[in-house]
Amino acid sequence: MSDTGGRPEGQVADAVSGNWVDTLAPPFARPYLRLSRADRPIGTWLLLLPCWWGVMLAAAADPQGPGLLDLWIVVGCGIGAFLMRGAGCTWNDITDRDFDAAVARTKSRPIPSGQVSTKQALAWLVIQSLIAFCILITFNGAAIALGIISLLPVAIYPFAKRFTWWPQVFLGIAFNWGALLAWTAHTGSLGWPAVLLYLGGISWTLFYDTIYAHQDKEDDALIGIRSTARLFGENTGAWLRRFLVATVTLISLGVLAALVPGGNVLALAVALAGVWAMGWHMAWQLGRLDIDDADTCLRLFRANRDTGLLPALFFAAAAIL
Repeated sequence: MSDTGGRPEGQVADAVSGNWVDTLAPPFARPYLRLSRADRPIGTWLLLLPCWWGVMLAAAADPQGPGLLDLWIVVGCGIGAFLMRGAGCTWNDITDRDFDAAVARTKSRPIPSGQVSTKQALAWLVIQSLIAFCILITFNGAAIALGIISLLPVAIYPFAKRFTWWPQVFLGIAFNWGALLAWTAHTGSLGWPAVLLYLGGISWTLFYDTIYAHQDKEDDALIGIRSTARLFGENTGAWLRRFLVATVTLISLGVLAALVPGGNVLALAVALAGVWAMGWHMAWQLGRLDIDDADTCLRLFRANRDTGLLPALFFAAAAIL
């Protein structure tokens, strides 16, 4: 079945073309998977990658190197990121259902389009959260506590656009929490390297989500939604350059704090190279950005999967040196 635009019936407007949800998933499950943004996987990557930064850098700083525990942290965070991103998006769609109905890009989402009721969405939210909790309790006590605390910024984020011009900060607080959690899952306690990774991740989120928000700035202005895209306007490029510098500086400081005490110069050089590669990729995005072209903004936003993968891969290499 397809709609009049040639898309599969019920497909969300900004879903990836030919995604597995709209082509392979059973029809009864599609509205719920769309609620979880399973048809738009970039958000799962953006939630997961700071987790991988945390565990890989912790393993690189550990004199014993990576072990089986780290393999489980990597896998567990992957499953947990999928579930908690899904739960967070479900919560976001419940709270934003009236706004979504008024925005061209989001009115095709499951709740405003009538594919799922609010009660059904709430039930789906609970199911995803409970499964994610079962994964969380396999980690140590400090990581479990951090995971529970993370629910607070997740709950607040959908409302941020109503009271601040900086809702992207709240998204960054929620989306980069995994850097703290995964570091702690390896080490047993929170450390300054993880905090610096976390702050760098928040700056990165301000970078990519400002680009993302430029897609909706006209509709947002009509219905009173605030964002850094609207706040920065034509000065967006200058602000994004600041976020680029802050991201590279903070994550580099995190690497230095983690690896300098161990004295492994090669591991330090490899990890720093990953951070600088991330900065290069952000600069590449800036060179192609057109804030008035929604398609370009979406394409560059999705490119941030590769941006965040670069330090993760280099940190993994540093961990085995």
